Amino acid sequence: MQLDSQVNPTKEQFKALFSLPQDEPVVMLNLLKYKGEEGQAAYKRYSENIVPFLKKAEGRLIWKGNTIHTVIGSEEAQPDMILLVEYPTVGHLIKMIQDPAYQEVAKDRTIGLSYGGLIACGKQYAAW
Repeated sequence: MQLDSQVNPTKEQFKALFSLPQDEPVVMLNLLKYKGEEGQAAYKRYSENIVPFLKKAEGRLIWKGNTIHTVIGSEEAQPDMILLVEYPTVGHLIKMIQDPAYQEVAKDRTIGLSYGGLIACGKQYAAW
């Protein structure tokens, strides 16, 4: 996976999100590459300020971690952090990101990241 300069969705990507079943749960895989220390500070502000929006959307952080080593793939393309955020439905996520107050807070996300991959995943549980 190439981590390039994309931080926000294209119109086509946003449209595709709207085409997903709106009543099914979703887990968002976040692949984050900061713009240096200042970018990390801006993303920290975003992550602190998003909490009320996440709660209102009934979302929750499942897991987060700093990457320490790429076993398979390019070390240069390694993200700095990976997050898993669960929402009860895709509709909850969409309602949150359409809120103008959230969009104001999200400016720090854009400021902080050189890459902000976001992948919608179905909610499934492994039995192994």
